[in-house]
Amino acid sequence: MRANSLALRLFLWATGWTVVILIVTGVVLSSLYRQAVERAFDRRLDVYLRTLVADVASPEEGSSERFPQSIGEPLFELPLSGWYWQVTRLDTPKPEVHSSRSLWDSNLPRLPANKDALALSAGYQKGYAQGPEDVRLRLVERNIDLGDDGRYLIEVAGNASEIDEEMLSFDRVIGATFAVLAGALLLTTALQVRFGLFPLKRISESLAAIRSGRAERLEGEFPVEIASLARETNALIDANREIVERARTHVGNLAHALKTPLSVIFNEAAARSADPLAKKVLEQTEIMRDQVARQLERARLAARFTVVGTLIDVPPVVTALARTMEKLHRERDIAIAVDAPEHSYFRGEGQDLEQMVGNLVDNACKWAQSRVAIEVVADRPAGDDKPRVRIIVDDDGPGLSPSEREQVALRGRRLDESKPGSGLGLSIVVELAGLYDGVLSLGTAPIGGLRAELALPSG
Repeated sequence: MRANSLALRLFLWATGWTVVILIVTGVVLSSLYRQAVERAFDRRLDVYLRTLVADVASPEEGSSERFPQSIGEPLFELPLSGWYWQVTRLDTPKPEVHSSRSLWDSNLPRLPANKDALALSAGYQKGYAQGPEDVRLRLVERNIDLGDDGRYLIEVAGNASEIDEEMLSFDRVIGATFAVLAGALLLTTALQVRFGLFPLKRISESLAAIRSGRAERLEGEFPVEIASLARETNALIDANREIVERARTHVGNLAHALKTPLSVIFNEAAARSADPLAKKVLEQTEIMRDQVARQLERARLAARFTVVGTLIDVPPVVTALARTMEKLHRERDIAIAVDAPEHSYFRGEGQDLEQMVGNLVDNACKWAQSRVAIEVVADRPAGDDKPRVRIIVDDDGPGLSPSEREQVALRGRRLDESKPGSGLGLSIVVELAGLYDGVLSLGTAPIGGLRAELALPSG
């Protein structure tokens, strides 16, 4: 799940940056192409402008008229064609205007003053303006001073829709091209992320197998980039096993070291049983022996549980225990029915499972009149809940009241002294189950007696 989440984040990150880069690139290319189209359009207008300037500066020999009649381009002859020229004499009381036939009875607007000093000194400007019929025009203008022959403003304009149409066509092409490119890049990114993170997914699955007991180490070949991670993980698993084994050894040594002194104290006090002090020593020694045994057992089980667990098949264990208990209670003719489907697993130590189930079945046989029923149920919850295996033991005995159920799980508590045992069975089951994050619950069995339900982690 984590690998998938990382893959999704990487893919979304790559997707976001790919889209941003393509958009920025598209805007930049569109802007550059517009500048190129405008320069080409302006060069075309400049050709007409220079022709008009030449006609105004050098009229035909023998003619005093400096206003040209035509520049030889049919577009300037068609009314409202979007292509216009206009020559205005500025040094007369009333400006004299002469224009192309295409302007009909309209005039070209003037461009606002350009702040570019170089452009102003050359008397040349270019830009966009609104022309006849509200058509957007690309316009170039130039001021020329002929001295005594006058000052003139010469303007040439072309329909800017040609620029817009060219840009629209370019934007469509580049948009389609970038869309295909984005799809290809995203597909490539998805494949790179998927196959690039696949080794991490293998490691995650291998660790899950180790945790559930299906494997002991990370196996297989890994890429160089994460091979060191696999090696260090295996080294950590080995070190953890060594630590636990040392802890088990120390626990065993401590048990032997404490048992001998306690036995000596107990024997010396038992030899003087008539002495009140000896009785007190015996009482406290027994408590000490019980507490030492209990705490050492808890330490042993805790150390065992910290090791990566193995999967134990529950039905064979339950069936074997049922057959054994039938033999132990043969004189009472107790029938034990087992309902244990295949593929029900307990994640832990086999001997702990035998001890827990054995105590429950033995307790049920002691109190049953004639029947004991054992059922194994494998729960496979949805979502993040961990799988559990439930072992249910019912008997047809007298059962227990709610208050008695609370007392019977206490260590050493026996409700009926006529039954054999030390009263430790159910308390041991409770402690063992707790170490595995399991739980023992008591209730009323459908067949009339006590129901003991043990829920344990599964694989």
